[in-house]
Amino acid sequence: MSRPLSSASNVKARLVDMLRLEAAIRNISEGICMFDAEKKLVICNERYATIYNLPPELTEPGASHASIVEYRLGRGMQPIGTERFLDRHEELFREGKAGFITVTLGNGRIISIHHQPTADGGWVATHRDITEEVAKAKELELQHLLVKSALNNMRQGLCMFDADKRLVVSNRRYAEIYNIAPDAVKPGMTLDEVFRQRFEAGNIPIEGPAVFLNKRLQIAINNEPVAFDVEMVDGRIIFIQHQPLENGGYVATHEDVTEQRRNQARVQHLARHDPLTDLPNRTLFREHLGTVKTRVQGGEIVAILCVDLDDFKTVNDSLGHAVGDAVLKDASRRLLDCVREHDFVARIGGDEFAILAGRLDRPEEAGTIAQRIVKKIAEPLDIDGHSTNIGASVGIAVAPVDGEDGESLLKRADLAMYRSKGAGRSTYHFYEKGLDAELQDRRNTEAALRQALLKNEFRLVFQPLVNVAENRICSFEALLRWQHPERGLLGPASFIAVAEETGLIAPIGEWVLRQACSVAANWPEQISVAVNLSPIQFRKNRNLVEQVKSALSAAGLAPPRLELEITESVLLADDETALLILGELRRLGVKIALDDFGIGYSSLSYLRRFHFDKIKIDRSFVSDSLENSESLAIVKAVIGLGRSLGMATTAEGVETEAQLDLVCKEGCTEVQGFLFSVPLPANAANEFASRLRLPMTRPAEDRRAS
Repeated sequence: MSRPLSSASNVKARLVDMLRLEAAIRNISEGICMFDAEKKLVICNERYATIYNLPPELTEPGASHASIVEYRLGRGMQPIGTERFLDRHEELFREGKAGFITVTLGNGRIISIHHQPTADGGWVATHRDITEEVAKAKELELQHLLVKSALNNMRQGLCMFDADKRLVVSNRRYAEIYNIAPDAVKPGMTLDEVFRQRFEAGNIPIEGPAVFLNKRLQIAINNEPVAFDVEMVDGRIIFIQHQPLENGGYVATHEDVTEQRRNQARVQHLARHDPLTDLPNRTLFREHLGTVKTRVQGGEIVAILCVDLDDFKTVNDSLGHAVGDAVLKDASRRLLDCVREHDFVARIGGDEFAILAGRLDRPEEAGTIAQRIVKKIAEPLDIDGHSTNIGASVGIAVAPVDGEDGESLLKRADLAMYRSKGAGRSTYHFYEKGLDAELQDRRNTEAALRQALLKNEFRLVFQPLVNVAENRICSFEALLRWQHPERGLLGPASFIAVAEETGLIAPIGEWVLRQACSVAANWPEQISVAVNLSPIQFRKNRNLVEQVKSALSAAGLAPPRLELEITESVLLADDETALLILGELRRLGVKIALDDFGIGYSSLSYLRRFHFDKIKIDRSFVSDSLENSESLAIVKAVIGLGRSLGMATTAEGVETEAQLDLVCKEGCTEVQGFLFSVPLPANAANEFASRLRLPMTRPAEDRRAS
């Protein structure tokens, strides 16, 4: 009687188990299906049906596996590579093995299937849609690749450490900078291990590995943002930026900035040094001037020496900028040879230098330095076969006597330098009271000169030149005067030097040329006009030929009636450009005279390379010729030279009958001087020119015979 009861309870228990199993299956988030040995569906849950969009009849127990697969294949939910999927499924079923199958359906969904055999010959399979998981995994993988690519393509090396100071990640550039194999830098390495590896690869800071390592460990402990350069013993410079992270770790970037720092250093050097001589420039010199006051207050005797090269512009303009540059570089070396070790030499202008000399025992020491400079600079210099001679004018101001700050000291040294130039050059002068007034006078002259042209304050006077053989006026020399509104009529000595230094000589010279041609047009055709050309005007004005043409055309004056006088400095040492311009003027028909021959840079090569129409003998030789045998010899030599070369000669400064007799006896062609006339204004010159012939105390024939 008890057995039936037991059988009924067993059935009930099994039913309960089945219900529980069914409830569990239906609540599983994954799709699940169970098939028996006949490949008939035992049970499946709703998720399984949803994954494959199965109709109700295919989710009922007894539905065949084949019909379910056929339905899926017919609805586009077949796996990509269907045959391979079916073969794999059949293999697992036949061998009773558990396994995973991942399939991608035709609709793009990705399903992960876990096949588990059952004891009765069937199987249980779970189906999980992993499409989103795969997409996220791919996205993470892509992000990882992008991050890795970004890290490895950074210009800087990068390494990241965690809170325990162990390496989390580093990039390829980090290994390259320190010449370490990329796989040798591994996550998990300690900071000390990473540094040791760098040291072993030869990356030794100039401060030494131990000192550097202690500093870096301290930076890591402090964990504050910091950036610094590390100089290596091999000359490299590595720029490191340390940035702390919120989790207690940090990230550091490393950049090889060797070339960048060198370029910056070069730029900074060039900003404060002269590119030609490599001496400190005006900017750096003024920085040092700022220390003068403090040094003087500390009891130190300090001097500033301003040095200006004499005749440099003549050399530069005549021999070219390449030779001029070589002269400046050589002068710089000579200056450095003349000063003491702690003196500061700078180039502050074209041919201007300044020296800050300190720790002087007495002011006279500055004079000793200046004396060495004058002597050293005056030594001849040979450059590319050209023997050049320049000099140096030096001005000295000493603190605290001449001022206690650098700027006032420099100003007064500059004034003293101009005094040296005015005293004949190639010498030195200490600053003296009263030079400030001279400078102010010069500035006033410059300002007034700029207004003089606009206000028509310039005048021309004309001094006649007499042809000795014909006893007649052959020419007038145009001489410039300035009718100053306050100082009256000024001669050229009062303002020409300022005009040349400021460049005002160019417009003034053009005015003289036009005015002289205009006045000469009123004279008899036998009389010409002579116009002096400043060396500065000649060298700087490349339109000179056109200006001459224009002046002649405007006045209606024939070119042979214009005579241009130049000094020897125009032709100093082979100036090809000057010779070309002179050639153009000669072809124009204008006459060329060499003025003041016998002084300055006199050279017979000038007369050989260009056939002048006239040589003018400087007045200093004529005035001394009766008392000085050397001056007489020069007068005779020049007249004889002119006669031999077929050039006319003019004796300047003839003031007495005796001087006239002397130059006439030697065969001089023309004479000029107060014996005949002082310089005349234009209207008086016109009247004088109308006479043509001049009364003399003795006939010309008698003079030639005596």
